Amino acid sequence: MAVRAVRGAVQLERDEAGHMEEQVGALLTAVLERNELHLDDLISIWFTATPDLHSDFPAAAARKLGIVDVPLICAQELDIEGAMPRVVRLLAHIESDRPRSDIAHVYLGAAAALRKDIAQ
Repeated sequence: MAVRAVRGAVQLERDEAGHMEEQVGALLTAVLERNELHLDDLISIWFTATPDLHSDFPAAAARKLGIVDVPLICAQELDIEGAMPRVVRLLAHIESDRPRSDIAHVYLGAAAALRKDIAQ
């Protein structure tokens, strides 16, 4: 089985913990479903959040979804002038037999504009 990486992002409407939990949960669920993944397929997940998000850790949403024995880390995205605000990104390392070209990267809502080349 190969190690693959899956990218994803979602833009939050507001900086509130409950909203972050809902939106990051939706992003994780979409990544799992679109790539036909089970929790045992996850190796690790790296989350970044733009500097304007302060209400909670994106990884907290993963824990509430039952992702409890997978290493997770959160970091702050670079503060680039003109960048899309209130964005949580993820990079998940997975075990999969899918070819790299068949991995479904997930960009929800307005975040789809970030990577039109790979968003599905």
